[in-house]
Amino acid sequence: MSDRLIGAVFVALSAAAFGSMAIFGVWAHDAGVDTPTVLFARFGAAALILAAVQAARGIPMPTLRRCVAVAGMGAIGYVGQSYCYFLALQHADAGLVALLLYLFPAFVAILAAVFLRERIGAVTAVALVLALAGTALVVGGGNGEILGYALAIGAAVIYSIYITVGVVATEGLDAIAVSTIVCASAAVVCGAIVGIRLAAGRSPSFPDSSRGWLSLVAIAVICTAFAIIAFFSGMSRLGATSTAVASTLEPVVTVGLATWLLSERLSAIQAVGGAVVIAAVIALALSHRPVAERPATPV
Repeated sequence: MSDRLIGAVFVALSAAAFGSMAIFGVWAHDAGVDTPTVLFARFGAAALILAAVQAARGIPMPTLRRCVAVAGMGAIGYVGQSYCYFLALQHADAGLVALLLYLFPAFVAILAAVFLRERIGAVTAVALVLALAGTALVVGGGNGEILGYALAIGAAVIYSIYITVGVVATEGLDAIAVSTIVCASAAVVCGAIVGIRLAAGRSPSFPDSSRGWLSLVAIAVICTAFAIIAFFSGMSRLGATSTAVASTLEPVVTVGLATWLLSERLSAIQAVGGAVVIAAVIALALSHRPVAERPATPV
């Protein structure tokens, strides 16, 4: 098996793992788990697994100054994005949330043009218009809650800011080390939120079923730690641009699993809108944007 084919398999597995997170998130919420508990379990377990991988590979930690900058990304950006994402799942279908989250490459292109002075070429401009048009079709083609749509788009906006900041903060750093720091700092913040809620008399809500517990474990182990490791393993063999294109499998997996396991259905207009959004993301990836060449941590 060629190295590029192995890379493609890793990226596909990563996209499938990330894409299934919405399904496990819905099941965890249905089992009574609150969002702070889900995120604390997700980032805490993922940080431990990634730290073990980092130690096994002998990857050094960055300097304290670099660690602080990366930790800020996790504590603010990744936590904010994750909260919006998991809260959105409570107010909109999982497939729609996944499609709207994948607007982040379009937002990254805009932020890069404004703050990093990158030029928006013709292909990028057309892709941005397609992304906005696709979003309009996704939002306008159904009867979902506006709050769910807003939270999903908010997650995409926060994630795009996180990536743009990460271009500077993570330059020259090992991806696994960055992911470990990001997840660890996110776990600290989520743990603090759980602690504050506990002090206020709001105990953490744990699953009331075996499926809920399995979903919680899957979110942390499969959809976060494994997905991140597989992503970077694939990108090292495939290259950033091809990885970005292959990663568009993620919302497709979410929509497919949501249709199969959650009995969700996209309207014809929403399906067209979703296809347009994914096409726009692929066009952005193929336009070789420098920001896309250095992803800090996958979704």
